[in-house]
Amino acid sequence: MNEVHDHIQSVLLTEKATLLSEKLNKYVFRVAPAANKLQIKRAIEVIFKKKVVDVNTANYAGKKKRERKADFGRRPHWKKAIVTLKKGEKLDLV
Repeated sequence: MNEVHDHIQSVLLTEKATLLSEKLNKYVFRVAPAANKLQIKRAIEVIFKKKVVDVNTANYAGKKKRERKADFGRRPHWKKAIVTLKKGEKLDLV
């Protein structure tokens, strides 16, 4: 997991994430659960060629889901990263 493209899985484009990007210059990504803040920062700087000021992360437990009659399954656990860029820099994600 040393490749920078392995750390960033996708961009989260929700209503809250859009407001964060417009007002606070923060962008939300779904990242690999094993990735730490330094790896996420380096990956964003290499992929998008922007200067990262701060990275906040949050781990989410996968939801329990019913399968068939009484069996229960679980969606996978995942991790979210909120990345703050240097003032004046923007990402064109859409």
